[in-house]
Amino acid sequence: MTLPHADPSELGFDADRLDRIAAHFRHYVDDGRLPGWQVAVARHGSVVYEATYGQRDLEAGTPWTDDTVVRLFSMTKPLTSVAAMMLYEQGRFELKDPVSRFIPSFADARVYRSGNPVKPVTEGLTEPMRIWHLLTHTSGLTYGFHHQHPTDAIYRARGFEWGRPEGLDLAGCCDAWAAMPLVFQPGTEWNYGVSTDVLGRVVEVVSGQSLDEFLRDQVLGPLGMHDTAFHVGPEQIERAAQLYSPQPGTGRAVPSPLATVPTETPTFLSGGGGLWGTAADYLRFCQLMLGRGEFDGVRLLGSRTVDYMVQNHLPGGADLEHVGRPLFAETSFDGVGFGLGFSVSLDPVANRVLSSPGEYAWGGAASTAFWCDPAEQIAVVFLTQLLPSSTHPIRPQLKQLVYQALVD
Repeated sequence: MTLPHADPSELGFDADRLDRIAAHFRHYVDDGRLPGWQVAVARHGSVVYEATYGQRDLEAGTPWTDDTVVRLFSMTKPLTSVAAMMLYEQGRFELKDPVSRFIPSFADARVYRSGNPVKPVTEGLTEPMRIWHLLTHTSGLTYGFHHQHPTDAIYRARGFEWGRPEGLDLAGCCDAWAAMPLVFQPGTEWNYGVSTDVLGRVVEVVSGQSLDEFLRDQVLGPLGMHDTAFHVGPEQIERAAQLYSPQPGTGRAVPSPLATVPTETPTFLSGGGGLWGTAADYLRFCQLMLGRGEFDGVRLLGSRTVDYMVQNHLPGGADLEHVGRPLFAETSFDGVGFGLGFSVSLDPVANRVLSSPGEYAWGGAASTAFWCDPAEQIAVVFLTQLLPSSTHPIRPQLKQLVYQALVD
């Protein structure tokens, strides 16, 4: 279900300036850095610009179309965070509740202090890991693919890099993560990791539904996001994009070894990175957020809850550059904080990227990105399929190209 379209000039955009977006990103395809891409820009609930270029499957020669289905990877996280906050609004948990109330294995979590991945020296928790730590990535959990900390190596040694050990479902993965050292004491720093996957398990325990069922029934279905799921259905398979990575030496996009396409609901439901979807669907989610919890006659969250989620929740009001661990990204995080499921722009001047204070956003590992700007009532979605997202400076370039087109 697509949003209505509007003349850009009626909503403050210069159409010729918007065309600079496609002119710029076409070069990424023409020189082989990206297989193809899609961008959509909406303001005040209407699409003012959209473009596609290149191919979703280089080997098959299939063009990228506006209904192409992609791996959203970490653009799954905001949806899972909204699902959790819907349960919070029902009084089903408090943000300060220990995670162990819902996943008992986390009561015995320990924190890395020294040593190597084979013989780590650990200490006990000084305070429990809490729900708000999961929402803000201040839990101390990590990802195996970071290659930044001894705990990352422990994750990899136990089968957690870009996947998980065969046969483990979400509950089993949570118990496995709880048994591995945390990078730091919960609440003291920020580190990107499996926090939102654990949050997805909390959603399951609290709601009594599997994560895919809860998202389908309570979020995706009501919003009309019918092309978004943890697998690719038979009616979508021809529209599914292939996954690529840069070839060492040339930088050209070549097929990734991680390029599987799940045609059935997977055993492991990753609330941190498992959804597939389309630009049209994700724009609907963006409109829900810009509508402060309501879109198209459907209200999923209270307006004050959304306002609370998109404030900076990092310790001491700091930005990610000062409290965050090194992140695989193509940009710095000066002037960027983190809320409950989203990054939050605190100071665009410090970030050195044209944008608005109060923007909230995130992206996916395959170089996808979105942001919502409540000050300008703008939502932008960019889709491609190149892993990892740190390969090219797509996100800051896209921002400068969108905002330079505003002339009102």
